Parts: sequence; C-alpha cells; structure tokens
Amino acid sequence: MNPDPSLEPQAAANKPTPWTRWLWLALGVIVLDQLSKQAVLATLALGERIPVTDFFNIVLVHNPGAAFSMLADQGGWQRWLFTALGLGASLWMAWMIRQSPEQKTMATALALVMGGALGNVIDRVIYGHVIDFIDVHGTWFEPLFYAGHFPAFNIADSAISVGAVLLIADELMRARRARHNPTTD
Repeated sequence: MNPDPSLEPQAAANKPTPWTRWLWLALGVIVLDQLSKQAVLATLALGERIPVTDFFNIVLVHNPGAAFSMLADQGGWQRWLFTALGLGASLWMAWMIRQSPEQKTMATALALVMGGALGNVIDRVIYGHVIDFIDVHGTWFEPLFYAGHFPAFNIADSAISVGAVLLIADELMRARRARHNPTTD
C-alpha cells in the first residue's frame, strides 16, 4: 500500500499503455466480422440479395481473390498466398504495436488492419474464399464498376480500409509535426 495516496493518480498517468489492449481491438474486429458473416451465411443463398435501401443491399458473395476480386480466377494457389500474407502481416503489425503502444492512432490503425486481415484469413482457411456481403451501388459507381455496383465487401475489409486511412493520417500528422518542430542534433 502506498503511504502517500496523492501519488497514485500520477503513477497511473505515467503507467505505459499495455500493448495487449490493441490486440483486444483486433479481436473485436475478428468477432464482429465472423458473426456478421455467419448471420449472412445462415440467411442467404449464394448470389441472393436483400435490398435495404436504394443504394445498399445485403448479398452473399464468395471471393477467392484479393480486394476487388483480383486473381479470383487463378485456380486456388492464391488462397494460400493471401493466407500467408495475412498471417505474416498480422505478426508484423503485432510487433509494431508492441514496440509503440503509446502511439494511439498508429496502434489503433494497425489493430484494425490486423483484425480485418485475420478475419479474412479465417475465411480462406475454413471456406477457401472470403465471404463478402455488403453491396453498395448507385449511378455514381457506373463509370467505374459493373452496373453501378461497388465490389461487395465485409466488416474485415471495412476495418482494413479505416485502418489504412488512419495510418496515412497518422503519418501526415507526424510529418507535419516534424516540419513545425525540427529537432537539432
């Protein structure tokens, strides 16, 4: 017991951020992703759509490729390549988080990307493809995508995208701080 209770709040403020808290965020992404995919698998047949709004459907799609179904028609080798890449990248991200858990924006971003990557790795290992179900569409997509439908995606893909944006924003803020506060050697 501390003889001076007034020092306890200061000690708590100086306590380093445990790096495992970011792993919990990644696990939360994985759980949300997998539960949403199980709900869609239990509700829809492959290719079936449930219109939700004028620009949003729930649809069951299998994606054996990468983002935007790249390499989807390659015969199966890509399953193991993307699984290995997802696992390797996740290990690297966990190491990066462990090195700097106090960098909250970076750690949050890496945890989101790691959770998304592992959510899709689980699909590849279990099913041989990724389960996608979010279908956003509209006339604004027509010049770029078939019939105005953005490629279907899932919660894991969304976490990866948000994490990537956060990583870019964090790096831009870091570069801006470095320009305004140059260190002298």
